Amino acid sequence: MAFYLQNSRNIINNLKSKVGLSSLMKQHSCSCLHHDNHSRFPASTATSPFAPQLNNLDLNSHKRGCLFMSQRFVSTIAEKQFASVQNGENNQVLDFPGGKIIFSPDMRFLSESSSVHTHCYRVLDDNGQLIKHSDYIQVSEEIAVKMYSDMVTLQTMDTIFYEAQRQGRISFYVTTIGEEAINIASAAAVTSDDFVFPQYREPGVLIWRGFTPQEFASQCFGNRADYGKGRQMPIHYGSNKHKYFTVSSTIATQIPQAVGAAYSLKMDKKDACVVTYFGDGGTSEGDFHAGLNFAAVTEAPVIFICRNNGWAISTPTSDQFRSDGIAVRGQAYGVRSIRVDGNDALAMYSAVHTARKMAVNEHRPILIEAVTYRVGHHSTSDDSTKYRPADEIEWWRMARDPVTRFRKWIESNGWWSGEAETQLRSSIRSQLLLAIQMAEKVEKPPVKELFTDVYDDLPSNLREQEKLLRETISRHPQDYPADVPH
Repeated sequence: MAFYLQNSRNIINNLKSKVGLSSLMKQHSCSCLHHDNHSRFPASTATSPFAPQLNNLDLNSHKRGCLFMSQRFVSTIAEKQFASVQNGENNQVLDFPGGKIIFSPDMRFLSESSSVHTHCYRVLDDNGQLIKHSDYIQVSEEIAVKMYSDMVTLQTMDTIFYEAQRQGRISFYVTTIGEEAINIASAAAVTSDDFVFPQYREPGVLIWRGFTPQEFASQCFGNRADYGKGRQMPIHYGSNKHKYFTVSSTIATQIPQAVGAAYSLKMDKKDACVVTYFGDGGTSEGDFHAGLNFAAVTEAPVIFICRNNGWAISTPTSDQFRSDGIAVRGQAYGVRSIRVDGNDALAMYSAVHTARKMAVNEHRPILIEAVTYRVGHHSTSDDSTKYRPADEIEWWRMARDPVTRFRKWIESNGWWSGEAETQLRSSIRSQLLLAIQMAEKVEKPPVKELFTDVYDDLPSNLREQEKLLRETISRHPQDYPADVPH
């Protein structure tokens, strides 16, 4: 204990000598009150009352000095109280750390919810026709056709890989049926410099960035060509090349990780942002709330995209929260938010494109609630007809299919035809079937890969585990796959 006390005194004394901590505190407490009428100091440290002390700091760069001079650092001092008369009433206003507080003699509780629901932004109607006076970002023919082609690719891949799982060729699969527009349109709206922290229903982002059918198949079959070396479940994709962090099954853990990555981009002054995806069920996790607050306080350039598809496996949104969806939660944390029709590819593209500009140029987080419907089962381990009516699923599949809606729009522009449709679907199906056939023939990663890529030097306990595993395989070879090299 004496050691830690002495250490603490040494640290404090060092700060006093290096920074002038005591005088800094005294100067701040008196000079703030007489500085000017602004509650925050100017961005330049030259006019700040802290400028003399900051010039003495041993910082590695001017950039780090700017981070130290956070505006929130100043806001921790409640400056003064003053009275004002509004509407004939005497209201007191307090400068509080975080904003002005207006006192009132009236006892008023905030309503549990607004009487008017948050509007949902859309550009195309259900028939793929442009809604008059729509505010949207123009999309070129090249981008629009690629968006549609990739949506069809994703839809076809889901069908074929789902059937492969049902045939016992892969162990697990998750589809994105009904949510293709969210995948592809959001990917099209950001740049290849932006990092992606997915949940597990965003393979379309990888498709847009150039991940091949063979790479998808190799991961699902867990063969030697799998970047995860067979150590992940199927559909847990990851790609360093495409700045796509590996999928994790644990819900919402990617949210605070994404914020931390975004904050690092901000510190490094990168012209990029981070995009993270999650479902409505993810907003019931603590990581969602911690992540949004973390992003708001650090003003991190991160885009939160929530796929509000109505169901967290078998739990409907009505059993998860009483708020008006997800967008209002962003406002509660001080995060700019919007609700978007997630089945409208043009609306999603426009919203994400605009959100990226705000995130990068203004250094702020953005929350996008994409309202959609999970047409497929939660996964191949689920039968959703046990908890929701089949006719409801079919209505969303037929009447509100995002792929069909976007196809109607590009057709109305003269950018697509029935002949192009036939050629596209035939080509994609052939590529995917070939990829599966090839992936099945590639041998599995060797046993030793179970123990690599965590430690630079393998510790003794893992060496012992590897030895015991090999001995067990030798004694009981019939219980282990023959296509796994030992």
